[in-house]
Amino acid sequence: MEFRLIMISAMYENGGNTTHRFLDGHPQLFVYPFESQLGTALVQDHLTSMFPVKYRWPVFALDSSPFNDYKAIIDEECKVRARTPRVSKFRHKPFDFDDDERCRIFCERIERVGRSRANNVAAFYTATFEAWKDYRRSGEEAFYVGYSPIVGVDGDKILNDFPEAHVLHVVRNPWSAYAETLRRPVPLSLQKYMTAWVTSQYHARIFQDLYPERFHIVRFEDVVTDPETKLGRVLSRIGLRPSPSLARPTWNGSELEEVFPWGTIRLPTPEANKATAESLSAEDVEKVRTWAGEYLRALGYEDFI
Repeated sequence: MEFRLIMISAMYENGGNTTHRFLDGHPQLFVYPFESQLGTALVQDHLTSMFPVKYRWPVFALDSSPFNDYKAIIDEECKVRARTPRVSKFRHKPFDFDDDERCRIFCERIERVGRSRANNVAAFYTATFEAWKDYRRSGEEAFYVGYSPIVGVDGDKILNDFPEAHVLHVVRNPWSAYAETLRRPVPLSLQKYMTAWVTSQYHARIFQDLYPERFHIVRFEDVVTDPETKLGRVLSRIGLRPSPSLARPTWNGSELEEVFPWGTIRLPTPEANKATAESLSAEDVEKVRTWAGEYLRALGYEDFI
């Protein structure tokens, strides 16, 4: 049976974590607990200087081994929570999970099926849920769901590796997105942030044209206005049923009062989204407008602010 994956992509602060949490409680989905940072240090291409390799689709050494393949996957958020929970930003959530056990399960599977990028990624996800002891299963799970920021720039690799996979790319108006990133301890400059934002949307639109049935783009604004309807429609296209669980963000099925610390967005509402955009200075509003260029019209944001 083909491995079935829904990979969420979004530029930083564009609502990827929020969308990930809205999908979390769906009975037909195995939803990864944190960002599934699949990248390895071997990722080297024309985008490496712009985007951290931990967020990219992985590259594995030809002369490696299953154990070293597993160790090469960065997966920072999950490994920190499992191995040093006291320093994890998710330490307040119960998580009965042993990273060494996941490694053992991963290696056993790869010894059976053989090493390849597709097999390694499939083993990584399936081993995660075998090792996660307090995961709330429905017994109906049909797809795995991962999220890694900006991984949509590798959309062709994902979809070619897995013929039954889908990419769900989330885009947010650039004013709210840039204002959100200013809350980080060391934010990107406006020029660097907007260059990456445009690059992310460029790849998403190209891959949507190339893979119209499997690369999906949703606007954060539409998701937070009516997540049950908007995400339900996307899942229906994939062959899954809508669910009332889509109406609220959860973690392992438990409702979250706010999405933070899964992302900088705390309250996923249209009002909070608009207020975030309006927190920018008038000068920065116009600079963002200039750097976003034609994508404002293409994505329906010309009159957002």
